[in-house]
Amino acid sequence: MGKWVKSGSPWIWMTGGAVSISLIAVLGLLLLIAWRGLSYFWPATIYQWELEDNTGARSTLIGEIYDREEVPTERLTAAGHVFKQPPGEFVTRYLVKTGNREFVGLDFRWILATDIISRSEPADVAMLERTKNGNFYGYPVAVIENGKRLELKNDALESSLMEHIERAVALSDKALSLQKQDIGSINYNIEKLRLKERRYELDGELTDSRKQELAAAKHSLEQDYKVLEKQLFALRDEAARDAVIVRDMRGVEVELKLDTVLDVTYVNHLGLMGKIGKWFVGVGRFLLDDPREANTEGGVFPAIFGTVFMVILMAIIVTPFGVIAAIYLHEYAKKGPITKMIRIAVINLAGVPSIVYGVFGLGFFVYMMGGSIDQLFYAEALPSPTFGSPGVIWSALTLAILTLPVVIVSTEEGLSRIPSAVRQGSLALGATKAETLWRIVIPMASPAIMTGLILAVARAAGEVAPLMLVGVVKLAPTLPLDLNFPFVHLERKFMHLGFHIYDVGFQSPNVEAARPLVYATSFLLVTVIVALNLTAISVRNHLREKYRSLEH
Repeated sequence: MGKWVKSGSPWIWMTGGAVSISLIAVLGLLLLIAWRGLSYFWPATIYQWELEDNTGARSTLIGEIYDREEVPTERLTAAGHVFKQPPGEFVTRYLVKTGNREFVGLDFRWILATDIISRSEPADVAMLERTKNGNFYGYPVAVIENGKRLELKNDALESSLMEHIERAVALSDKALSLQKQDIGSINYNIEKLRLKERRYELDGELTDSRKQELAAAKHSLEQDYKVLEKQLFALRDEAARDAVIVRDMRGVEVELKLDTVLDVTYVNHLGLMGKIGKWFVGVGRFLLDDPREANTEGGVFPAIFGTVFMVILMAIIVTPFGVIAAIYLHEYAKKGPITKMIRIAVINLAGVPSIVYGVFGLGFFVYMMGGSIDQLFYAEALPSPTFGSPGVIWSALTLAILTLPVVIVSTEEGLSRIPSAVRQGSLALGATKAETLWRIVIPMASPAIMTGLILAVARAAGEVAPLMLVGVVKLAPTLPLDLNFPFVHLERKFMHLGFHIYDVGFQSPNVEAARPLVYATSFLLVTVIVALNLTAISVRNHLREKYRSLEH
């Protein structure tokens, strides 16, 4: 036993066991996040309850079971609840998602099992997903088509309603596209003309001919705007032409305009394959749609785009700077106290809290550099800042500085593993030192460079604290990439998945509705980071195989 302990085998087994437990814990956490997030899109059964409270008042409730728990009877009694009959030591209570927010007040309601008289699963009850006020639960009974009421027949109930909804959704999408692209482009060009006129005025070059030229261009754009505005209003009126009549849990018929309805689902009609299809539709909308209702509904596409765009921009910035710094320190700098201090400083930079980088980015990049750029090139737009306010470029630069030590250290390690005989052989054959670095050393060190980039991407994609100061916002109306020249707008603010998780989880006015979105967005962020890392790893492995022959 003593020999076995002295051999070090117990420590090897303990280390292996600890690593295995850690991997299992991480995998279990990811599976939990995936399950809680992806199950949100699964169509849940819609129930109808007949309730009677302790005063004898009866009511009807329609909704989905969101959660359930066992509550001690003593706690309910202490809270003032009176039971008609002793329920036992515990009472089951259900958290029901009721929707119909404008009539009920809250999306969720707790009901006690002792108050339930009956529970059923009506076949003709439907869930209507809307652009505002959340879901609506009830029984569709008629459609108002161009002012005429058409009763929905049972044999064609779902198909008839879906045809009207698809028509309204298509018109609404067309109107939104017209507003964002064509009308947005005209507004953008009108603003450019205003700034151009202001620039001429500041430079003292605003002649009468230029005034007339700018006025003519502006008049032409305004005429185009009026034409498109009429088309937009016509599309909106056409989309709002029809409505659906729904009988809700109160027994009241409610009229819902179809331009506010995105989809209708008769969940209790669906079989397994139908629910799987609806699940994929829900996931697709989550990935491709814009957020709604203070980010508690809709999709996260702007956040996905902003995260990936910012990380790619950060990688483009940090890679050349990190590689050049590492090459200088390893290949050119003489060993001495100054070089040693620089290496220590680089290592210590990796331990600086990220929020400190955010404060530095806000002060140096945004206020100093951005303000200077505005003074030099965008004076006509002042006092409204262009680059002198948080934006995606400053976020990328801040995270580039944050991840720079990782790239430098990783690249230096790769350079140190290259045998000196390779350099000497290249120099002996007549190559210069620069040619040796460019054609021999850097290609051989490229896998290590990619390793540093992988670590940088993994850290940068999950950072939130510095981004809150230098560019990320709750909701960005436009993406940093569009069809308006210069097409890439680095000065714009953007959305980020990490900040979206924080906002939905801790700043949401509807906590219960936001909770599953926190899990779904967390799983999506992990998926995006893994996808970026796998892409970089595949490139690294390709480079490793390509330049393996140089090592021999």
